[in-house]
Amino acid sequence: MGRVPLAWWLALCCWGCAAPKDTQTEAGSLFVGNPGNITGARGLTGTLRCELQVQGEPPEVVWLRDGQILELADNTQTQVPLGEDWQDEWKVVSQLRISALQLSDAGEYQCMVHLEGRTFVSQPGFVGLEGLPYFLEEPEDKAVPANTPFNLSCQAQGPPEPVTLLWLQDAVPLAPVTGHSSQHSLQTPGLNKTSSFSCEAHNAKGVTTSRTATITVLPQRPHHLHVVSRQPTELEVAWTPGLSGIYPLTHCNLQAVLSDDGVGIWLGKSDPPEDPLTLQVSVPPPQLRLEKLLPHTPYHIRISCSSSQGPSPWTHWLPVETTEGVPLGPPENVSAMRNGSQVLVRWQEPRVPLQGTLLGYRLAYRGQDTPEVLMDIGLTREVTLELRGDRPVANLTVSVTAYTSAGDGPWSLPVPLEPWRPVSEPPPRAFSWPWWYVLLGALVAAACVLILALFLVHRRKKETRYGEVFEPTVERGELVVRYRVRKSYSRRTTEATLNSLGISEELKEKLRDVMVDRHKVALGKTLGEGEFGAVMEGQLNQDDSILKVAVKTMKIAICTRSELEDFLSEAVCMKEFDHPNVMRLIGVCFQGSDREGFPEPVVILPFMKHGDLHSFLLYSRLGDQPVFLPTQMLVKFMADIASGMEYLSTKRFIHRDLAARNCMLNENMSVCVADFGLSKKIYNGDYYRQGRIAKMPVKWIAIESLADRVYTSKSDVWSFGVTMWEIATRGQTPYPGVENSEIYDYLRQGNRLKQPVDCLDGLYALMSRCWELNPRDRPSFAELREDLENTLKALPPAQEPDEILYVNMDEGGSHLEPRGAAGGADPPTQPDPKDSCSCLTAADVHSAGRYVLCPSTAPGPTLSADRGCPAPPGQEDGA
Repeated sequence: MGRVPLAWWLALCCWGCAAPKDTQTEAGSLFVGNPGNITGARGLTGTLRCELQVQGEPPEVVWLRDGQILELADNTQTQVPLGEDWQDEWKVVSQLRISALQLSDAGEYQCMVHLEGRTFVSQPGFVGLEGLPYFLEEPEDKAVPANTPFNLSCQAQGPPEPVTLLWLQDAVPLAPVTGHSSQHSLQTPGLNKTSSFSCEAHNAKGVTTSRTATITVLPQRPHHLHVVSRQPTELEVAWTPGLSGIYPLTHCNLQAVLSDDGVGIWLGKSDPPEDPLTLQVSVPPPQLRLEKLLPHTPYHIRISCSSSQGPSPWTHWLPVETTEGVPLGPPENVSAMRNGSQVLVRWQEPRVPLQGTLLGYRLAYRGQDTPEVLMDIGLTREVTLELRGDRPVANLTVSVTAYTSAGDGPWSLPVPLEPWRPVSEPPPRAFSWPWWYVLLGALVAAACVLILALFLVHRRKKETRYGEVFEPTVERGELVVRYRVRKSYSRRTTEATLNSLGISEELKEKLRDVMVDRHKVALGKTLGEGEFGAVMEGQLNQDDSILKVAVKTMKIAICTRSELEDFLSEAVCMKEFDHPNVMRLIGVCFQGSDREGFPEPVVILPFMKHGDLHSFLLYSRLGDQPVFLPTQMLVKFMADIASGMEYLSTKRFIHRDLAARNCMLNENMSVCVADFGLSKKIYNGDYYRQGRIAKMPVKWIAIESLADRVYTSKSDVWSFGVTMWEIATRGQTPYPGVENSEIYDYLRQGNRLKQPVDCLDGLYALMSRCWELNPRDRPSFAELREDLENTLKALPPAQEPDEILYVNMDEGGSHLEPRGAAGGADPPTQPDPKDSCSCLTAADVHSAGRYVLCPSTAPGPTLSADRGCPAPPGQEDGA
């Protein structure tokens, strides 16, 4: 049933507070049939019936459970006149259907009517639940180290109560646990082999068995990891393996990484940093020599050992360091020059690795008949030797070596002395040009710079507004746009924009990676234009490349700072999306506005070559050359959407406008969930209540959202079921022949979308589960994705079609055509205007980018929620 009028609530309150003594007596004369009693097992369907006879216009019967009015109850009311005049006596029969009986359905049920200003209530009937035990919690699979205690949980309930639990290990019953409260948890001291556990729930009706949990026994974490020996390029490490139960260890893995500045980021975490050095060693012995390491370098290492059951946990990271070595080569370019009794010796640092910290240089010189002299020079690379004695030293040679704390490196080759060659610098040449030559050259250069600057400014204005130039291509003679994006990027421009918005410092800091400099975006041809904005083809100049994008300009004015902060906060959330089946936001920038208030937002999205999924499906049926889409392709589309929505639900994001028109096809024919114009981030709780009434796509919205404007992830599941129906029908409009204003009553009566032609029974059963009246009975997106992937695997491989349908977004006269087709396709027949959004006129829109057919409803503008009826897809979203 629908909403209960305020009069019913007031009448119910008055009846409960001060009910007259003869109410039941008068009700007994009014009600000729009272609800009976139902006692059944969980999941069964029951019906309660209430019958009354009244004079005059028959009243509406309301059902109560435990004194509370049931909203959205599955009840039907039949009115039969007992006379020829409508003012004669009427017979009214109301039936309440309870499907899939649950514990929450148990209670006292009564019928209530409001007649002539008075409230009458029938005799009560009772609904009870009785059957086999029902599991609230079942044991889960686990991987535990050998001989390590662990707990398992299992919980069941009736009615009837009490429910007792019996645990089984490898199908053998364990001793009963004493005490009712401790039965739910099984404490196991440890295992030495992989085992299975389950539990049985017993009550007066019988026994129910839980799922079987597999407990995998893994080796314990190795311990006492230490260094045995250290060399400049080698480390020898050893460790003690942990217990592994009955399964012997097969090997151990060692990971080693450089201890750079990023150690604090990953140290202590289970995931290793990028590109770790991983070595595998057979055991025993538990020992390994690491070779080809860098000398005098810190490393971090850890160990994990594996058996046939799997790997053990990693040890904690152990810091180690190789020892220092001697330099691998001598100093370079050693020279020795003699000037009288002095010798000037110079050299350069060795080019090869020093294998440590350079402490200094040593110099050796000797003559033909004189002993060798050694000198410690220090870190200088130049020294002057004083030669003393009456006789000159014959055949004097000099050698140099570098040393570290590990010792001396190789000596350079002996270098003989060379005679002194003083370098004389030529005198500076006097400048002889006349002064007026210099002045004239400066003036000419300044004039050239000024003319060039004026030309570039004029050209830049032209490019920013229109692109560089429209030129026909040589091959086809079609107009194309060439872009020239400004290469410079000034962060001060972005800072000035953020500072001028008056937003909070916290939000401003989050926007550093979201805001894009407006001058880095060049606009091209318009892909589509609608009531709320236009989508244009564009190019984004990145640091090292130019990216083709879709630029969405908004026509909706942001009037308050609160609206601006809401817009930017959602942009920050969408910027974090990283999933192959979810369209990500590249960035947001602002452009100046002629209107008063805040600047106009510009949203930058990836360019989707093949357009939206609804147009793709529609043209596969209605194009000039219809193309059959195999079931495998349709199921793949559904699985892609389910995967993207699963990611959004884990991010606590509600889409609120999931439909085929808001799903885009990329160049790989994968579907991306897009157009988050009505999306909301759930910050508290698991639901979002729409604060004001707005025009919404009612044929895609869940029944509870139509009634109470409450949105959850399960209401997105309802929309996903409608989207599956769209895909299965290849783009048909849901609920054909049903007006938007009739949808709620149509659904309340138990009606749902019919099974499409050629649709697999399993797929339609999955759709039907998405349309359950109780949101808790609907599957999650993780279950939907898994079921669709299993369905896709069960289908036979699809044959490669001769023609593949795609949306050609690159050519000037864009259209859908089979691959290899030369001609374009005309747009299909215009849809029924009654299936369109109430504020739109159904029309075929042909933009410069493609043909677009207006669907039954349209999404809202990106990043702007609840702003009235949106524009048709393709006009609003060209991404």
